[in-house]
Amino acid sequence: MIQKRDGFYVLDVKGYVCPHPQLYVIKSLKELQPGNILEIVHDNPSSNDTIALICKKKGYTILETIDNSGVFKLKIQK
Repeated sequence: MIQKRDGFYVLDVKGYVCPHPQLYVIKSLKELQPGNILEIVHDNPSSNDTIALICKKKGYTILETIDNSGVFKLKIQK
């Protein structure tokens, strides 16, 4: 996870297959403070729905979902 600016972080898990993207997302979100934003970049289509479901169950807000030719971005606020 890389901090881009105060309260905004990026997690690039391109190239990883299930369940690794989800595990890295869960670990990263635990480290963030409430209100922080995590942008997840990945290329595993099945991870997109699973990550979104995990975040909703934890009460995090999905701010944006982008599919850019097979590279997905999810912005999540803790």
